[in-house]
Amino acid sequence: MLRTALLAASRSPRVRALVERGPTRAIVTRFVAGTTVDDVLAVVRELVADRLVTVDHLGENVTDRAGARATVGEYRVLIARLRDAGLADRAEVSVKLSALGQALERDAQAVTLEHARAVCAAAAAAGTTVTVDMEDHTTTDATLATVRELRTDHPWVGAVVQSQLRRTLADCRDLAHPGSRVRLCKGAYDEPASVAYRDPDEVRASFARCLDVLAAGGGLPMVATHDPAMIDLARSREPRELQMLYGVRPRAQQELAAEGERVRVYLPYGTDWYAYFMRRLAERPANVGFFLRSLLTRG
Repeated sequence: MLRTALLAASRSPRVRALVERGPTRAIVTRFVAGTTVDDVLAVVRELVADRLVTVDHLGENVTDRAGARATVGEYRVLIARLRDAGLADRAEVSVKLSALGQALERDAQAVTLEHARAVCAAAAAAGTTVTVDMEDHTTTDATLATVRELRTDHPWVGAVVQSQLRRTLADCRDLAHPGSRVRLCKGAYDEPASVAYRDPDEVRASFARCLDVLAAGGGLPMVATHDPAMIDLARSREPRELQMLYGVRPRAQQELAAEGERVRVYLPYGTDWYAYFMRRLAERPANVGFFLRSLLTRG
């Protein structure tokens, strides 16, 4: 119930206004590496001492072409800065297609593909890679179609699948082939039972089935989880990359890296942090008490 309420709040303009006015900086910066490219580069430099990074410029559901073009421009600047700082070999970028035009009323697929190709071209020139994030289930077909198109020129483009969706095992079978980079996560969206497993044990069982398929396919499963049981399962598979969110179990990240694991941190930044932040609260209810106290003491 709490998770559902928080995910609903992530879509509420009224709650967003309240949160953005409150003194929430301490908890927001736990999960978000600032608002500017300079902010995020400072964190990248710290993390790459022992881990890899995937940087996400926050923003989603852009509804006009100017906004989508602005997102492409932000990624071009970010990628150039990673290259110039000598970080491109340890830091890639993640991108949400709804920030590139997938939510446009007209020509959404064509515009999104054009913009995604521009981001991938910039990444290729800089010597880094791109992973295309997955959003709610209504976008899955369009997102995977775009990934297939991008892989024609850039076979290293990463895909993302969510084990909570009932369709994902079949998607994993399609994506599991040599050279394919696939991030497997549980999923952070409040999906209906008609398309998703709602019971946590069913989501974990689906995660395990999907991981087996990806591991047998000859590609690189990028196992995105903070669940100790799923991490242990992943560590029994070869090859693998473990992925965890910035601010979540940082000590465990460091310990896994020290043990020789390939660990990549999902590192978001930007001014449009609200929806991402609320999804993180929904995943970690222990943070809600501190968050609510910060709202009650605002000003």
